[in-house]
Amino acid sequence: QLQLVESGGGLVQPGGSLRLSCLASGATLEHFAMAWFRQAPGKEREGLSCIASSDGSIYYADSVKGRFTMSKDNAMNAVYLQMDSLKPEDTAVYYCAADPGALVGIYYCSGFGDYWGQGTQVTVSS
Repeated sequence: QLQLVESGGGLVQPGGSLRLSCLASGATLEHFAMAWFRQAPGKEREGLSCIASSDGSIYYADSVKGRFTMSKDNAMNAVYLQMDSLKPEDTAVYYCAADPGALVGIYYCSGFGDYWGQGTQVTVSS
């Protein structure tokens, strides 16, 4: 059974950076599409970035394009989200997700539902 554990959240000032990590256990991520989502209080869960298992294509939502960078390290069995130029509206709980059947390309990302981490809080405030 695949388990995902996020870390790296915290309090940061506007304009600052954080790097989130998602470490997997119980299975190798090599054949899983991976994604980062977030959910702010009172808002729906938002997909931020996804990476395909087949060719490594990466999708970014418009809200984070140019500021966030997703990467995957199969040797470490982990995915990362480098977040730069953070804004107060980036405040949310951030989740990683894995799904062997998700569809990911540079313009689309869908089908994540099988495995989720517990989330890590990111707060952007002065």
